[in-house]
Amino acid sequence: MKFLCISILVTLFATAEAFAADTGPQPAQPGAETFTLGDFRITALRDAVNVVPNDGSVFGADVGPEAVAEVLTKAGQPTEAITLSVDALLAQRGGEAILIDTGVGPTIPGALASSLTLAGIAPEEVTAVLITHVHSDHIGGLITEDGRPAFKHAVIKISEPDWEWLQKQPAMAELSRVIAPQVKTFKPGEDVAMGIKSVRIPGHTPGHVGYMISSQGETLLDVGDTAHSSIISLAKPDWAMGYDTDVAVGRTSRREVLAQLARVHQLVFAPHFPYPGVGWIVSTNDHFEWLPKK
Repeated sequence: MKFLCISILVTLFATAEAFAADTGPQPAQPGAETFTLGDFRITALRDAVNVVPNDGSVFGADVGPEAVAEVLTKAGQPTEAITLSVDALLAQRGGEAILIDTGVGPTIPGALASSLTLAGIAPEEVTAVLITHVHSDHIGGLITEDGRPAFKHAVIKISEPDWEWLQKQPAMAELSRVIAPQVKTFKPGEDVAMGIKSVRIPGHTPGHVGYMISSQGETLLDVGDTAHSSIISLAKPDWAMGYDTDVAVGRTSRREVLAQLARVHQLVFAPHFPYPGVGWIVSTNDHFEWLPKK
């Protein structure tokens, strides 16, 4: 399966010096890369970039910036910051247009709407939105700049534990209120659409899930935030991740899931890996490496 590239890309791994005074989520140019998976037409959608400072608060929270810098240096990357992609996935089949996650939303602003346009889909044509977890860079795009539902004809599926947790977050009160009429919850591990099953991957949020897309003997797993950096998360999967709500469970879960993915050579979509984020996890001694799909 070859990618049909219709992307307008920015350089993902810019030097850390360029972002020295500008970390956090930032705009990116739109992009849409499409391939087939059985009966599905799958498109990786570009949304934003997140520049994370190497200050010990996120990556290697238990080992410190110097250890993180050593891993980055070996990979030939800048050591002051880690640049992550922020992307979403579209699965189309027949009249279905299923969006997995919605990016950072209008405040950054994210490029998801423009990327959907490149894919030939208008927001009102999205039939379902599947949420891996309820962090803002995955649900921010559920509402428009004027506070209305971004995908007005779609059912929004969120795991029961994450929906309950989201409604307790004061900063997300307005978003929760706006999307509530569209939300349908599920238990992690349940089927959420024909050919798409949720996969429980604990530790990151109370109800964090991945989504396994299956058709005609082919499969793709959207891993959500199981791993954030294609370098650090794979080289040192046992290091603490500051974004995890349960650091100990997240550490164990990450190691187990990565080992399983490598063992079965599972094709994955990782929304924070270098765009378009589709490829394989490869086991190398006591760690893992990223093999992008060509």
